[in-house]
Amino acid sequence: MTSPAPLTYDERLTAPRTWWLIAVAVGFAMALIVMPYGGLAALGGFAVGTLIACMWVSAQGSSRIRVTNGLLVADDARIPLSALGDVHILEAEEARAWRTYKADMRAHMMMRSYITSAVRIENTDPADPTPYVYLSTRTPQALADALETARTL
Repeated sequence: MTSPAPLTYDERLTAPRTWWLIAVAVGFAMALIVMPYGGLAALGGFAVGTLIACMWVSAQGSSRIRVTNGLLVADDARIPLSALGDVHILEAEEARAWRTYKADMRAHMMMRSYITSAVRIENTDPADPTPYVYLSTRTPQALADALETARTL
């Protein structure tokens, strides 16, 4: 009995620290909005505003990219490595171009505006109309290396 292939790459795309400060500022803004109704209302507004803003920031940082068991897992997408072709590493300007005017509407894109680098992976599956997969990543070379390593296993 063979053991499953090990996890070769795992990255969580967390939101920047400044976004958490902005979430607290949203709480202060909510407190100021409801301040005319009293101190208790302001405290409640601060708590509720901060909680909702923090939930949104947390949701933005919950995306993961993994390479394991012959699959590329990006959020809910599970793509077999056999369906993937060349990996193109995109630095800041090229990544921005592929997010905007070079983008194909049929592509699977997992983009995060706060991450400047990305990879673009060709789709070689003839039954799938998706031309490529675009993934924002802080370590594009490590992801490309992990994909290459996982294909040879």
